[in-house]
Amino acid sequence: MRKFFISLIQSRAKAVLDEFKPTIIAITGSMGKTSTKEAIKIVLEETFDVRAAKKNYNNEIGVPLTILGADVSPGKSIAGWLRLLWRSRSIKSYPKVLILEFGADHPGDITALCEFAPPKIGVVTGLSSVHAEFFDDLGALAEEKAQIIRCLPKDGLAVLNADQERVKEMASATSARSVLYGVSVSDLQARNVRIETRLDEDFEPGERFSRTTAEVALSEGYSAKLELDDSLGYAPTMSALAALAVGKHLGVPIDQMLRALKEKFRPGPGRLRPLAGIKGSLIIDDSYNAAPAAMQNGLEILRLFSPERSEDRRIAVLGQMAELGQYTEEEHRMVGLKVAECADLFIAVGGSMRTAIEAAEEAGMDPDNTEWFGSSEEAEAYLDREVQQGDIVYVKGSQSSRMERVVKGLMAEPMRAEELLVRQEAKWLK
Repeated sequence: MRKFFISLIQSRAKAVLDEFKPTIIAITGSMGKTSTKEAIKIVLEETFDVRAAKKNYNNEIGVPLTILGADVSPGKSIAGWLRLLWRSRSIKSYPKVLILEFGADHPGDITALCEFAPPKIGVVTGLSSVHAEFFDDLGALAEEKAQIIRCLPKDGLAVLNADQERVKEMASATSARSVLYGVSVSDLQARNVRIETRLDEDFEPGERFSRTTAEVALSEGYSAKLELDDSLGYAPTMSALAALAVGKHLGVPIDQMLRALKEKFRPGPGRLRPLAGIKGSLIIDDSYNAAPAAMQNGLEILRLFSPERSEDRRIAVLGQMAELGQYTEEEHRMVGLKVAECADLFIAVGGSMRTAIEAAEEAGMDPDNTEWFGSSEEAEAYLDREVQQGDIVYVKGSQSSRMERVVKGLMAEPMRAEELLVRQEAKWLK
């Protein structure tokens, strides 16, 4: 029955697209899709009527729901599906710009989504071995992601991460215009990316904890300053650059976009979000999900924090990474080596993270500073006793690790968990 209603929703969503013909911006990649979607929405919404995907609606069900303006999936409710279909019949007007996320768990996923909702602008944020479980190798995953670029019309735009060679090479796969963005030499380049962090050792709710700044150099020689409050380093900078590339293509003034990003762009729940922690600690909440490249980036952010006192520590709290297939052991080992460079204390959660513990200790980390737990609840109970004033606590893991439970137990304002954290809906709290 559910499949029947899904097919009806897909048919109705396709009819809406055919009737109103919005400009579709589709975003894919192994990390940063949602942050990039939010950044693009921010730079466009003062100029255009915009709709962006809710949550992580990025598959054959989520994309039609976004097109029809549904905030939540009806799930198993037949009445809910019927109401959604009924409401969709009364759509009289529609946004000019539609921003979608395209996910790829299996070969053919991106192709199917492109056929269903053909994009005018395609953005590829980057590649990592996450979701590689059903692909032969990373090259096959890259080939799937590149479908979003191949399907673009000649008057479209491909926005590509220049810092990854596989993504950069996708420019040759399309007849559309390509714009490369990144910290390497590109059409839209961020130079002198800097993170300003708090220097004291007592972090209180309501304060600004960090700021990222960069000089944005454009191909025609114009440069401007990018400022992102309570954002941390490379990842949000890349999201902002992709947004600037899209907005520039659609005629939005650069100064207007930079102002909008400074005023409105903040990390979403579980995406490198700084939060005040218990006992005057600081939590870097990156618990939404975990691709290897994103985890490596987050650990580098942790390394950039310089504790004010000798007793203050950088604590890496990492849950295992899922859906890595043949890359599971290798990627967890690489994470462990990175932890040894970046953290003073390593708390690992889940079976695959044993490999990371072993690698960190082989790299010289004191075994007295590593702890392994089977669940996020056990890790939270340990940290509740262990965390002290001035500690910087970086938390990340795949969705299945449920690392937001660690954050909830350590945050200074647990009553705001529903507002600030991921997976706080009833179905996750059972």
